[in-house]
Amino acid sequence: MKFLSIVSLLAAAVAASPTTPSKTLDKRATTWCDAFGSLQTAGYTVYHNNWGRGEATSGQQCTTFNSYNSGSFSWSTKWTWAGGNIHVKSYSNVALEKINKKVSAIKSIPTKWNWRYTGSNMVADVSYDLWLAPSVGANNKYEIMIWLGSYGGAGPISDHGSTPIATLTINGSQWKLFRGPNGDTTVYSFVSTKNLGNFQGDLLPFLTYLTKSQGVPSSYVATSFQAGTEPFVGSNCVFTTSAYSLSVN
Repeated sequence: MKFLSIVSLLAAAVAASPTTPSKTLDKRATTWCDAFGSLQTAGYTVYHNNWGRGEATSGQQCTTFNSYNSGSFSWSTKWTWAGGNIHVKSYSNVALEKINKKVSAIKSIPTKWNWRYTGSNMVADVSYDLWLAPSVGANNKYEIMIWLGSYGGAGPISDHGSTPIATLTINGSQWKLFRGPNGDTTVYSFVSTKNLGNFQGDLLPFLTYLTKSQGVPSSYVATSFQAGTEPFVGSNCVFTTSAYSLSVN
């Protein structure tokens, strides 16, 4: 995925129908403890993705898909990582891919995410990751992160350090907005001022704000939307999602 810093204390839209996974249960519980793994079910892909493990001096992470039933996901990831304190070690996540709709054509992005986190000396975040490209099949140019939780001073990519470029209220919660480069991709990160372990709302207002106030083109195409956790360091950490759903209308 990407490198993140620590803040001390710190194709046109081709479908009119909503991008909504089917409401079936079609996979059994699965656990991965190697570097990578994935599973497709009901239009989602579950990713076990320890992409930054090489930055750690020691550690391991396992991800478990529990169930998908009646439109809702249950999954968890357990990890211990040491060393490389300013580097993300993984992004285990659930992804809705090949959305291929222009931002201007999206009517709503309803989502629900109930989660909890435990662990010792934990530095981590809990975040949505929304990707935008100029057209279907093109490389992503914008990454939109929505941080529902942050622990131990974890902070987003920022070209202004720990100073946000804006503070705003969306879905009844306050968010600090950061911006920074990651290669040729521009990353915008909305960081909640408090942890939101029971989140339910519409993600479209985040994109609308960026198109109206930050110059993100509404003609760009949404390619994939992910939801997961990024660990930096910590011991015996367990991230548990009891219910997760997302659709694009």
